[in-house]
Amino acid sequence: MPHLTIEYSKNLDAHMSVEAFCNAMLEAVLATGLFEPGAVRVRAIGCDQFAVADRHEKNAFLDMSFRIGQGRSQKDKQRAGELIFAAATDHLSKLFDTPHFALSFEIREIDKVLSWRKNAIHPRLHGKSS
Repeated sequence: MPHLTIEYSKNLDAHMSVEAFCNAMLEAVLATGLFEPGAVRVRAIGCDQFAVADRHEKNAFLDMSFRIGQGRSQKDKQRAGELIFAAATDHLSKLFDTPHFALSFEIREIDKVLSWRKNAIHPRLHGKSS
């Protein structure tokens, strides 16, 4: 962990680079200093079918769900959330020039008893394998 999942309305493809946004969000997550690089995942899922608000054809959304493991203070989680949300808002600033865009972000803490992982990336990043 952490995993940042981005769901967005596909009509945003004409107005932004989703790849660039994913890379910016990866950098924002790492900039918090709270997460190991080998654990971070950012993925984007474009939604072909969607209905937003008054169903205006230009309405668009981008929703970010950030799942993290337990063990960080409330203050650290809030600081991380504010940093990541500010980076997203900055990156998407042109979309707010229209009355058709909605951005949301939520942090969810994963119960470690109910979460299983196996990661071969950590040893490589710590110099223990090639």
